[in-house]
Amino acid sequence: MTTTSPPTQLAAPTEPRARRSRTRNRSEWKGLAFVAPFLIVFLLVFIAPVVYSVYLSLFREQLIGGNAFVGLDNYLALLADPQFWEGFGRVVLFLLVQVPIMLGLALVAALAIDSARLHASGFFRIVIFLPYAVPAVVAVLMWGFIYGDNFGLAANLNDWLGSEVVTPFARNWILVSIGNIVTWEFVGYNMLIFYSALRVIPTDLYEAAELDGAGPMRVITGIKLPALRGAIVIATIFSIIGSFQLFNEPNILRTLAPNIITTYFTPNMYAYNLSFAGQQYNASATVAIVMGLITAVIAYVVQLRGSRKEER
Repeated sequence: MTTTSPPTQLAAPTEPRARRSRTRNRSEWKGLAFVAPFLIVFLLVFIAPVVYSVYLSLFREQLIGGNAFVGLDNYLALLADPQFWEGFGRVVLFLLVQVPIMLGLALVAALAIDSARLHASGFFRIVIFLPYAVPAVVAVLMWGFIYGDNFGLAANLNDWLGSEVVTPFARNWILVSIGNIVTWEFVGYNMLIFYSALRVIPTDLYEAAELDGAGPMRVITGIKLPALRGAIVIATIFSIIGSFQLFNEPNILRTLAPNIITTYFTPNMYAYNLSFAGQQYNASATVAIVMGLITAVIAYVVQLRGSRKEER
């Protein structure tokens, strides 16, 4: 006599699975709802202007035919533009000289404030960071009055010495003068980045170094500088981006030195004057796209090299 087993119920296990799927979908929608405001703002203020700039760079306003599609002709014309390359070479020189000086001063300041040997470290931290809190326009105007040939500190020094010794607006010194303003503005900002990285170093490392008899310089080279490598990479990337975006300082000082600071002194000034003074929106968009690509590539290379050094 054979017995028949009762039929197995296969539908039962699927119910919890379907419930879990519905719960997961509901959680995903909730997460999307939380980030939706940011995504909307990001699309409107970042993606949309970039897409529109790319669109403009592919067209050219012509006397006959109006706004016509020209493909990559604007980019080819820009690559053969000596004014663009003069401004680009100037910001590259500015980057290679000013950024190491600024980051070096910020690093020294951060190490000094972090050390236990500096009294009133909180006061010095605020004093060094304070110039960053000054609006850029106000800072440039203040230094412009100091640099003035007919007024301010430079003029007073020249009158006292009886000759033109201090000439911040001379052709050979104008880039140094701008670099001094930028360094004054951003040393405190980079110092704060380095100081924040120093404050998260475990105290166990300092105790172990003290037991091993390590001196202050050994602690700096063996503990602090390796711990600062990531912060240095970040500060370097920010400084590179800021150097290629150099605009406020030369543009404001141009009223005091119009014969030295030209409309194409930096690529950003060149794009600004092409758009607002020359009504050449397509050429201005081309400059912006090219500079954005160059900045992104250089920043990525710096980040890649920094991450490789951290892995070693």
